[in-house]
Amino acid sequence: MPCTFVPMAIARITIEEFLTLAQSNPVLDVRSPGEYFHAHIPGAISLPLFTDEERKIVGTAYKQESKEKAIKIGLKYFGKKMVKMVDEVEGATKNDSSEKKTVLVHCWRGGMRSAGVAWLLDLYGFKVYTLVGGYKVYRKWVLQQFDQKYPVTVIGGYTGSGKTEVLHALSAKGFSTIDLEGLAHHKGSAFGALGQLPQPSQEHFENKLAKALMTFNQVHRLKQEESVQQNNVNLASVLFVEDESQRIGTVNIPLTFFKQMRETKVLFLDIPFDERLTFITAQYGQFEKEKLVNAIIRIKKKLGGLETKNAIHALVEDDIYACFRVLLHYYDKLYQKGLMRREAPASMIQKIFCKKVDAQNNAECIAKQSILL
Repeated sequence: MPCTFVPMAIARITIEEFLTLAQSNPVLDVRSPGEYFHAHIPGAISLPLFTDEERKIVGTAYKQESKEKAIKIGLKYFGKKMVKMVDEVEGATKNDSSEKKTVLVHCWRGGMRSAGVAWLLDLYGFKVYTLVGGYKVYRKWVLQQFDQKYPVTVIGGYTGSGKTEVLHALSAKGFSTIDLEGLAHHKGSAFGALGQLPQPSQEHFENKLAKALMTFNQVHRLKQEESVQQNNVNLASVLFVEDESQRIGTVNIPLTFFKQMRETKVLFLDIPFDERLTFITAQYGQFEKEKLVNAIIRIKKKLGGLETKNAIHALVEDDIYACFRVLLHYYDKLYQKGLMRREAPASMIQKIFCKKVDAQNNAECIAKQSILL
C-alpha cells in the first residue's frame, strides 16, 4: 500500500497570539542576515531564506521582470538550502519532547519567504505558525507599547551612587525593574561605552524595551489578580527604572515612555561624595588610560579647558582619584540641572539618605520607602 503524507495545516496567527506562543516555542526569522542584524524580535533565531545578495537579486527580478521570474530564481536558491534549514530547525527544537514540535515563522510582510519556509517545515512534520503581516506588524505592536501608562518609579542619585546595582538588587528581591542601560549596552555618560557590548540599533533597542514592558504587564496582571484574591492592595506592582537622559549613548528612550519617567516620583539616593568617588574610581579606573583620556576629551567643551587639563594630568600621573574627583564634580552639576528640569514638581523627589554605596542595603531602603515590603 503506498505511503501517503498529509501535511498539517499551517496556521496564520495575529501578533498577540504569535508573541504568546513565542514565550515557549522557537521563533524563526527568515529575513536576510542584514535585516536580522539591524533589528529582530528578541530571542528570534536567524534562519535566512536568502542571503543579502540573493534577496537583492530576487527583489530586482520581481520589480523589473515579473513575479514568476522572481519565484523561479528564489526556488533555485531555496532548493540548495532545504536540508540545511531543516537540520538547523531540528537543532533549535531538540529539547522539545512533544510528538509534533512547534515553530513560529515570520518574514518582513508575512509573504512568500515565510510561506516557503513554513511549507518546507510543515512538509517535514513540524507544527508551523506564521505571523500575519510579518515583522512589519510586530514593529507596529512595539511602538504601541510605549503609549501605554505604566506605574513607573524612578531611582535617582548622583553619578557613582550605584543605581544600576540597586536596580538589580530590587529585581533579585522579586520587584519589577527594567535596566535601560543594560538594554542599551551603555552606562549613559561619556564613559558609558567602556566595557560594554556594541550598542543595538535604535530599532532593536525599542524591540528589547517593548519585550521588557510586555513581561512587566504580564507579571503586573498576575500580581493584581493575587492581590484581589488575598484582599491585599500592597501586593500591587510598581515598575522601577533608573533615572536617565533621553539619550543613552547612540539610542534614545522612546519619547512617550520617557515623558512618563520625567513626570513620576523619584526616589533619590543621597550618598556622600567621597563614597561615590571611591565607587566610581573602582568601576572605571580599571580601563586603559587612552580610553579614559578619549572620554574626557569628548566632554571638554562642557567640562572646560582647565578642568579637562587637570583631569588628564592627574590621570597621566596615576592619580586616579584626583582625576575622577574633577569628573564627579562636573557630573554632579550636570545631574542637578537635569533633576531641576523635570516636569514633575519638586515634591515628587524624595531623598533617601544612605551612608555608602551598598546595593543590598540601599535596595531595602528603596523598597521600604515605596511601602512594598
